[in-house]
Amino acid sequence: MTATAGPAPVPGSGPAGPLPRPGGPQAASLPGSGLRTRPFVLLAAGQAVSRLGDGLFATALAWIALQSRGATGVALVASAAAAPLLLGSVLGASYADRHDRRRLMISTDLLRLLLLLGLAAALLRGPVPLWALAGFALAEGSASAVFAPARLALVPAIIPAGQLLRANGIMQACFMASFGIGPLLLGPLLAVTVMPGVVAVNAATFAVSAATLAAMRLAAPGGPPAADPGMRADLAAGWRAVRSAPDVPLVLGTFVAALVLASGFLTVGLPAWVSRAHGGAGTLGLLQGAAGVAELAGALALSRLRLRRLAVIAVGAWGVLGGFRLFLGGTSHLAAGLPLMAGTGLASAATDIPVIALLQARIPGQHLGKAMALWYTGIAAATTISPPLAAAAVRAWGLTVSFALSGSALLALSGLSLLRLTRRPPAAGNPAARRFPVPDVRTPAGARPLQ
Repeated sequence: MTATAGPAPVPGSGPAGPLPRPGGPQAASLPGSGLRTRPFVLLAAGQAVSRLGDGLFATALAWIALQSRGATGVALVASAAAAPLLLGSVLGASYADRHDRRRLMISTDLLRLLLLLGLAAALLRGPVPLWALAGFALAEGSASAVFAPARLALVPAIIPAGQLLRANGIMQACFMASFGIGPLLLGPLLAVTVMPGVVAVNAATFAVSAATLAAMRLAAPGGPPAADPGMRADLAAGWRAVRSAPDVPLVLGTFVAALVLASGFLTVGLPAWVSRAHGGAGTLGLLQGAAGVAELAGALALSRLRLRRLAVIAVGAWGVLGGFRLFLGGTSHLAAGLPLMAGTGLASAATDIPVIALLQARIPGQHLGKAMALWYTGIAAATTISPPLAAAAVRAWGLTVSFALSGSALLALSGLSLLRLTRRPPAAGNPAARRFPVPDVRTPAGARPLQ
């Protein structure tokens, strides 16, 4: 995908007018531009509420599937929900890049609201067959696969380039906190209602998201309407833009490869570690909670730091994570495991938030949704491949050696990618680098995060 100089649709106005580069003049000229503008506050608040419902419903749906067909049911429903992210998010993002992103997001919110109300009504009648639960998960996952890249691509239209990292850090922190709190609401809700009521609560969060998106007012488009090139040409142009953007292919490739080496050990290796340490479910929850709290703290810290070399930070963070992973397998004491998992969480925040900011800074607006979707597709593929690989490693070599191999591989991958980044000559002759330089991402004087 080459970074073409042609006009691009304004998020929220589709092909009705040109879009400046991410964080460009249009975002900078919004009244009260920054993190306290009405559009950003509405987007962050609405999506935080929606993620609260996502966390609640992920646990509820797993329980409904478990009651239907045991662990097999849970696996089938989970796979059905993840499949659209792996197969269709890039196609959906292409449509979003060529049309009105905000309206598309509202439409997918309303579709998910109707799907959830339908599921609640079906649950009121009695048990729902597994095939129907899988079909629901597939439909809901398809809407989510379109929504998420469009949401990330919308941010540069409302936030100046110098505040993209801060904005992404705040939003990711809100999302992580909301998604983590959501499951805690299941017990209290079931004490006052039944499972269909829980599903209806999640439906209401999509109504909140749609309402906040509808209340956003973006800058009016200018210039002549851009012609719709069609999906095939748009996908080809988007691929050229990603390939030609400085550092982006290397960072995305490193991210996906590192996730293959790392994520399975959180799914498979950590429970095995707890079992070896003679712990129970509470111990596993404590370790995962320590990582989650540390990742939240890392996201908030990143939103306040002055960072320039986003690619180097994103790649280097995998090496730090690998260092913590390397030593985790060598201990069986909770007192040592907790700080190592907390360190993993801190490093994890630095692996994804700079990637989002880098894509927003380097990819032209008319291709940003597709670039985000490509990243999401890589994540889905890696998290599908990694657990069986981790399980095979643990069976073949044992837990200690497997964690050591995972950590060592992450350190090696990070080191090689850093060497490639730091030894590469400046991309002065690259037209994409001239048009889309990475901004000096720093916190403006006197600015404070959202309370």
